Amino acid sequence: MAKNHRPSTAFAVILLLPLFLNVIAVHCKTLKRDVKALNEIKASLGWRVVYSWVGDDPCGDGDLPPWSGVTCSTQGDYRVVTELEVYAVSIVGPFPVAVTNLLDLTRLSDTSPSLDLHNNKLTGPIPPQIGRLRRLKVLNLRWNKLQDVIPLEIGELKSLTHLYLSFNNFKGEIPRELANLPELRYLYLHENRFTGRIPPELGTLQNLRHLDVGNNHLVGTIRELIRIEGCFPSLRNLYLNNNYLTGGIPTQLANLTNLEILHLSYNKMTGIVPFGPAHIPRLTYLYLDHNQFTGRIPDAFYKHPFIKEMYIEGNAFRPGVNPIGFHKVLEVSDTEFLF
Repeated sequence: MAKNHRPSTAFAVILLLPLFLNVIAVHCKTLKRDVKALNEIKASLGWRVVYSWVGDDPCGDGDLPPWSGVTCSTQGDYRVVTELEVYAVSIVGPFPVAVTNLLDLTRLSDTSPSLDLHNNKLTGPIPPQIGRLRRLKVLNLRWNKLQDVIPLEIGELKSLTHLYLSFNNFKGEIPRELANLPELRYLYLHENRFTGRIPPELGTLQNLRHLDVGNNHLVGTIRELIRIEGCFPSLRNLYLNNNYLTGGIPTQLANLTNLEILHLSYNKMTGIVPFGPAHIPRLTYLYLDHNQFTGRIPDAFYKHPFIKEMYIEGNAFRPGVNPIGFHKVLEVSDTEFLF
């Protein structure tokens, strides 16, 4: 007698599981808080964004896709907004405060930032409510027209790894509260109007790899910046160029053993170049040009196995002091402006 080959119950469940999950996804509602916040943002933005944000649900409602630049994920019985990327669309007006109600913004991948509003025309200050985004990992506001001081609440973003505030009109002092961000790796503050001294407390950030405060109105000395013992243990790139820094290059700079780029161009620094920094193991690019340095450059720099470029023009070095590498003028590549 032939056997009856009926599919097992378990096999049938496996076949139907994708359909079951699709049904859940379609009927999964977006959290009202996020729907309200995105619609408030929509109401405050220009037409370039609004025309592509169709429907009432920013995460999509089955018939309509999610709004452009909005990424959602499922948490329990609801969908929440986890990433918002609205950049280079000529948004005009103040920073949309409703963004700070998207409490689940967090980075899900290595290619998409959590909150990206760069290359627009946002004006006014960053609202202090920004401190509510405790899960935020990447904040990208570069290439806008934001102004005023950085709110102290920025120090409450404990998960932040990347902070891009360059190419704006921020003023006042760089807040020392940035030292409260233990995960911070990349800090871009160049091309603003910051004044005062660079907080030495930034040196306590154990994971900080890139610090760029170039093209501001900062004063002080490098000695003050690195005065904390064991400071900047992970720092690879230090951009201090185009400010009003004075004093000399301290020998203690050699303690930043991971440093690869040191950019001191266009300051008011003086004195001789000590041999200490020549012992930084992987120092590759050294920009000393357009300061008031004197004397000679130690031979150790010329024998360094990694230094590819050393700019020295615009100083008062003795005759016979030569740059390293072939260059006539200091050129900044386009890629440096992307971040």
